[in-house]
Amino acid sequence: MNSVRKLNKRQQAIALKYEQGHRAPHIVASGAGETARRILDIAIEHKIPVHRDDALAELLSSLNVGFEIPHEAYRAVAEILAFLYRTDDAWRKKRKDGLKSVSEEVKRRNN
Repeated sequence: MNSVRKLNKRQQAIALKYEQGHRAPHIVASGAGETARRILDIAIEHKIPVHRDDALAELLSSLNVGFEIPHEAYRAVAEILAFLYRTDDAWRKKRKDGLKSVSEEVKRRNN
């Protein structure tokens, strides 16, 4: 899932990953401008759902890659993930088939 917002005509994107057994999802990619566009392009290319939530993006953009989402974001992220899991069987199947993480793909493309 990615949150997107516009700030001073610059797009921002945050990619989250939840791994079973962890307390909360963590940030795997974050950026503004060109990096945000790359994150979104990769998500779209791999058919990873993209969700726009300006308030959530603002909160998560202050954190570094690798950090778990803060407690204040649990409910919003849980609602988004629950919706995705209920409505997108194809997305779930692709996740099980081993999609590369967005952060790995961003790093590969930046090199």
